[in-house]
Amino acid sequence: MMLEVKDLAAAYSGIEALRGVSLKIEAGEMVALIGANGAGKSTLLNCLSGTVRPRGGSIRFEGKEIAGAKPHKVSRQGLLHVPEGRQILVELTIEENLLLGELARGGRPSNYGLKDVYKLFPILEERRLLKGGTLSGGQQQMLAIGRALMGGPRLLLLDEPSLGLSPLITDQVFSALQSLNAAGLTILLVEQNAHRALQATSRAYLLEHGEMAFEGRSADLINDEKVIAHYLGHLA
Repeated sequence: MMLEVKDLAAAYSGIEALRGVSLKIEAGEMVALIGANGAGKSTLLNCLSGTVRPRGGSIRFEGKEIAGAKPHKVSRQGLLHVPEGRQILVELTIEENLLLGELARGGRPSNYGLKDVYKLFPILEERRLLKGGTLSGGQQQMLAIGRALMGGPRLLLLDEPSLGLSPLITDQVFSALQSLNAAGLTILLVEQNAHRALQATSRAYLLEHGEMAFEGRSADLINDEKVIAHYLGHLA
C-alpha cells in the first residue's frame, strides 16, 4: 500500500475541517479527490504533506507513519505536493525554479531530471533562462509540476491543477499527468472540474463537509445518478 489514511481529523481555529477521513492509494494509481469548495480537500492534502498538523488519525506512507511530520521530512520520503496557486519563485529563472526542486530528494534517486521535465513540457525548455514571473498561468502550473518532479516523487499530490487555465492548457496539463501515471507515477488529484477528474482517474473519493461521502471506481461515480444529482451538477 502506497498511502493509507485512517480516521484523520483536522481543525482551523477550533473549527473542524476533517472528521474521520480514511482513504487508500495503491502504487501506480491515479486517484481523484473531489468535493465542493470548503469540503476539506486542500486541508487533507496539507495534512498529508505536513503543512497542517492533524488533530488525530493515522497517515502511513509506504508503511511509515508520517502524521505530524515536518514538511521537509515528508518530501524527502517521496511525497511531493503541488499546492493550489503554484507558488513558484517569480524572480528566479525557470531552470533555477526546477533545480530548487531537487532539494526535496535528500539524496534519494529520482526518475526525473531536467531532460525529462523539458520533454514533458517543451515550453519550459524554450524559456528556461527567463524569470518564472514571465510565464502565463498555465506555464506556471507546468513549472510547478516540473519542480515537484525534480524532487523525485513516489506520490504526487496536486491541488486544483486546472484552476484558472484555458481549456487548451488544461488538456495539456491533464495529458502530461496521464502520461506520468502511465509511466508508473502514483498521483492523488484534487480538482474543481469533477467530470474531468473522474475521466482521468481510476478511482475517486468525494469529500463533503470534512467527511467522505462516496468512494469507488471513477467510471462508476461519473454514471451514478445520486452522485450526478447531488454533487456533479454543481461541481462541474
